[in-house]
Amino acid sequence: MYLPDPAATEAVGASLAPLLRAGDVVTLQGELGAGKTSLARGCLAALGLAGEAPSPSFAIVQPYAPPEVSLPVLHVDLYRINDPREIEELGLDDALADSALLVEWPERAPGWWPGALALRLTIEPDGARRLTATLPPAWERRWPT
Repeated sequence: MYLPDPAATEAVGASLAPLLRAGDVVTLQGELGAGKTSLARGCLAALGLAGEAPSPSFAIVQPYAPPEVSLPVLHVDLYRINDPREIEELGLDDALADSALLVEWPERAPGWWPGALALRLTIEPDGARRLTATLPPAWERRWPT
């Protein structure tokens, strides 16, 4: 999917919001500046978040819960994770009982979420973005093709 500008990237995030359920993991891959956080912000805004969501780069995990949003979501940025074993300390698997996860830099934890909806953003030569999705079985009927 061709995304000509940041607003289009946020719009994809907004279209993801009504599809999310507790227990879902959506991974967001792409180089620095590809639009991972913009997509997550669009999703969080569509879930009801007022104001702009901060990047979780330094906090690693930024939680959102009702009434701030309609579905509990953890926005996770694994950029600063050096060892995948550090992820266990974050308690993300426990959070899946009642929350969805939006995970940036999932390549820092290879194989951690095999059932995730994997979204990859790449930067096109004209500065636009291209989104590709890898759909696990749980998402095949939910994700628009």
